[in-house]
Amino acid sequence: MNNSFGTYLTRYFGDYLLKQKGVSENTIKSYRDTFVQLIEFINKKYGITCKKLTLHDFQGKRILCFLDALEQDRGISASTRNQRLAAIHSFFKYLQKQDFACYELCSDILSIEFKKIPVPVISYLSLEETIFLFSLPDVQDKQERRDLTILTLLYETAARVQELIDLKKGDVNLNSCPTVTLHGKGNKSRVVPIGKDMSSILKKYLNDHLIADANGILFTNRQHCKLSRVGVQYIIDKYVERGRSVNSNLLRGNITNHSFRHSKSMHLLEAGVNLVYIRDFLGLPGIPGKPSYPHYLVTRKLECISFI
Repeated sequence: MNNSFGTYLTRYFGDYLLKQKGVSENTIKSYRDTFVQLIEFINKKYGITCKKLTLHDFQGKRILCFLDALEQDRGISASTRNQRLAAIHSFFKYLQKQDFACYELCSDILSIEFKKIPVPVISYLSLEETIFLFSLPDVQDKQERRDLTILTLLYETAARVQELIDLKKGDVNLNSCPTVTLHGKGNKSRVVPIGKDMSSILKKYLNDHLIADANGILFTNRQHCKLSRVGVQYIIDKYVERGRSVNSNLLRGNITNHSFRHSKSMHLLEAGVNLVYIRDFLGLPGIPGKPSYPHYLVTRKLECISFI
């Protein structure tokens, strides 16, 4: 690719994002997919092959056409469109600092605004629904004990689903002050204290599965492969459906893996926990000068679990 585009793109992904910014593999994959789609679009729309592509083939109006095509032809949502634009903005912000000759070109692209999207209503489980959901797995069944561990750990730690499926045995500390280390966005880790009930559930799970290696994946499927996001959602859907058949008045909303994270934060808020502490507990970006999350943060007891 001419005019240094290939060089800058290679440095952006190989050095800037990976080494300087330390972003996650998922973010790099998402950004890479965006540029693959963008280059393919320019090739088909304007007849410019990859080998002949230059920096000046990227213009604001062409980026807009690309984003519109994604919505119209691929049926992506406004939120996904904004994610694609964020990836494009990120590269051209980088380029603007690397090559001042491209300053005007980059400014043109960076002036493209994100689409306004309605603020989603955050769905969360009431405390009654949470306890009810945790009572549904059959604790006499080994597979359902695994499912129960996943559901309760999602709630207790307010983990993102990727943080949960990335967990290894070495991330779990079950000493007198039990904790779970979550590895979040941007390769940032946080240590989350867990209650005695959650610690007991994890101990029984580890005894069931005899995971010896500290680097061993904590949760696997029947094929002993790492659980996927879809796999976790399948588990959630299974018990939500079971719960609705038992009591149609509960679990009525759209319940996803993220609902547990929302539920935990709302229950902490209802318990009177300071918003700053909840922010740190969730691993959200902090504000300079504000205190960090303390280890005495309130946790709800998982009293519905009969085998503790």
